[in-house]
Amino acid sequence: MRLIHRLTFWLLTIGLALLLAGCQRERLHQQESYVFGTRVEVITWGAPEPQARAATAAVLQEFDRLHRAYHAWEPSELTALNTAIAAGTPQIPVSPELATLLADAKAIAATGDELFNPALGQLIALWGFHTDTFTPTRPAPDALAAAIKARPSMADLTINGSTVSSRNRAVQIDLGGYAKGYALDRAATLLRQRGISNALINIGGNVMALGSKGEYPWRVGIQHPREARPLASLPLRDGEAIGTSGDYQRFFELDGERYCHLLDPRSGMPARGTQAVTVLITPRPGAGTLSDAASKPVYLAGSEWRMYAKRFGIDHALRVDGDGRIEVSRALRDRLQFEQGLSATVVD
Repeated sequence: MRLIHRLTFWLLTIGLALLLAGCQRERLHQQESYVFGTRVEVITWGAPEPQARAATAAVLQEFDRLHRAYHAWEPSELTALNTAIAAGTPQIPVSPELATLLADAKAIAATGDELFNPALGQLIALWGFHTDTFTPTRPAPDALAAAIKARPSMADLTINGSTVSSRNRAVQIDLGGYAKGYALDRAATLLRQRGISNALINIGGNVMALGSKGEYPWRVGIQHPREARPLASLPLRDGEAIGTSGDYQRFFELDGERYCHLLDPRSGMPARGTQAVTVLITPRPGAGTLSDAASKPVYLAGSEWRMYAKRFGIDHALRVDGDGRIEVSRALRDRLQFEQGLSATVVD
């Protein structure tokens, strides 16, 4: 049995790849780090080296702050909130930022019929994904049944200013399917504040573009969920964000079965039937956050993926089903260049 947590970050990254083919690399400034359990990369184009270095350092510092503030199992503001909820504390003070994140996550969860459900921290822990030293194992049946019966959801939360309460003590918040997208938006804000107009921010395959790379748009690749190559590549334009959810990103195999970290709140089980989903978010407020969070209900929706994408106003989306068949929306198909030998069925 084995846990697989893919962190490949040469040309191909988890879910998405930055394709840096081209010339004039001397105009690129690139810095990397390891945050949110994955490798992150910030690339700027055209800015003077001192300016680019200071701006990217500020972004990486912000990533580290977010990682520490909202960690799901190491001591953080989030674990303090979860402890208070479990204890039945009626009114729990939180920072204004966390209150805003929870309100936004609650709205996204409602739009997606709670398939995106950050309240499932207890269930995620039962499956063993709340640890850096993982032992693949199935949860005890009684514990799993109890966690499912409790039905924690974001709808259980009441957020009033900077105070949070929960009507369900089983709610345990895990922002792992949200935080990387939020960090993209924060990075874009910090870079623009520091005069950086052209950049690409990559957090484990969630990517946002600012401006362009000289005369050309930034170009990214969509990772093949079963092979060490991209499915396709596409240009990513100013203010756009792209995110992928896949069963190959963090999973373990036990007795020949694959168990991924994407849990279906309806069954309490790791999701089946879809290998990967990619969504592209056109420029809008919170585009980075949406690229992360909205990919979860689209992934879990299975054959109804297109309907759920439309609920979030997403026209550009792609799904690889459990058998490896590729389906793509017409709007995204017009942007894609598929790798040799690969093709997709257009779904309106």
